[in-house]
Amino acid sequence: MSPLAIGGLAVAGLVLAALPALLTLANLRVFRPAPPVDPEAAPPRVSVLVPARNEARAIGRLCHDVLASTGVDLELVVLDDGSTDGTSEIVAGIAARDPRVRPMRGVPLPAGWCGKQHACWQLAGAARHDTWVFLDVDVAPAPDAIARAVAFLDASGAALVSGFPRQRTACFLDWLLLPLIHFILLGFLPIARSRMDGSPGLAAGCGQLFVTRRADYARAGGHEAIRASLHDGVKLPRAYRRAGLVTDIFDATGLASCRMYERNADVWRGLSKNATEGIAAPATIVPFTLLLAGGQVLPFVLAAGGLATGWRGWPRWAIPVTLAAVALAWLPRLLEAGRFRQSVGSGLLQPFGVVVFLAIQWAAFVRKLLGLKTTWRGRPLAPQ
Repeated sequence: MSPLAIGGLAVAGLVLAALPALLTLANLRVFRPAPPVDPEAAPPRVSVLVPARNEARAIGRLCHDVLASTGVDLELVVLDDGSTDGTSEIVAGIAARDPRVRPMRGVPLPAGWCGKQHACWQLAGAARHDTWVFLDVDVAPAPDAIARAVAFLDASGAALVSGFPRQRTACFLDWLLLPLIHFILLGFLPIARSRMDGSPGLAAGCGQLFVTRRADYARAGGHEAIRASLHDGVKLPRAYRRAGLVTDIFDATGLASCRMYERNADVWRGLSKNATEGIAAPATIVPFTLLLAGGQVLPFVLAAGGLATGWRGWPRWAIPVTLAAVALAWLPRLLEAGRFRQSVGSGLLQPFGVVVFLAIQWAAFVRKLLGLKTTWRGRPLAPQ
């Protein structure tokens, strides 16, 4: 490779690594936790709405965690969406001991709906209170999590808010890849601008934890507005913004944790199922591939090649440029490891993680082009 080409790649890697690094530094200042609860205020009345399908492993723990909540007057509504593993029986047993728990049986999935959106739509119709917290079974909330999430909704003035819990890992791929949730969020979304600009394209959220109110949900069309979607974390905030409503996000690291997967195969399938409505969409997959590969992989490839050859044939100025690009690629991940209780080792493997992540995105993109279908919890991922 010519010295000119090496220098050009070094500069490209530096620029593409600097963009998410600088935005992350800015976002870490505004991506804040939910505020503490005013002990003098009356406890809010909240409906905690939980869709469950084949969740016997975790539903009992989730119910226990929610019922231990402080600072709220709550009901817990759990919709059993056609489970075959005893989920319904576990919830019924808890409801027999605690009247705050209300089990529901979901109706069969209609054509054109995806399972989670239909389950959440039914839960919304059954809620007795006007403030709602949609919670995934995989989430483990702290006792003050629900009260503080509602406090953030109040303080933000938004119609829909979403918290990003700490992601607990159980296998290699989730250890490697799940920290990229925070990296991509903070490295490519200008949070301060998104709070001033109501564009749907600047919407963000995490489907594990949403907080809203009845009237705003109805105005936005709720989950019916995204009934064919697999990715409520992105699509629900966009629906609110299209209705002229404000959405916001907060750091829920100290309020809740989530263990999404147990096996490497589940991680691959889980990230694939949402991919084509996010980064692997036709309009975004090429730009994001260039941004991620150019800023997070290219600097390490150049540095490895330079070290292996003793930097022979390199313009002298390109060496510090390449090393600076490597440092900037690592910087967000190492800062996030401390802030969000992530693994430093996973951060150091950032280039490898990005390669695997992009492989998942492209595999999902190709599968969609070919019309191939996969299943999740026993259902086809595509709407019926």
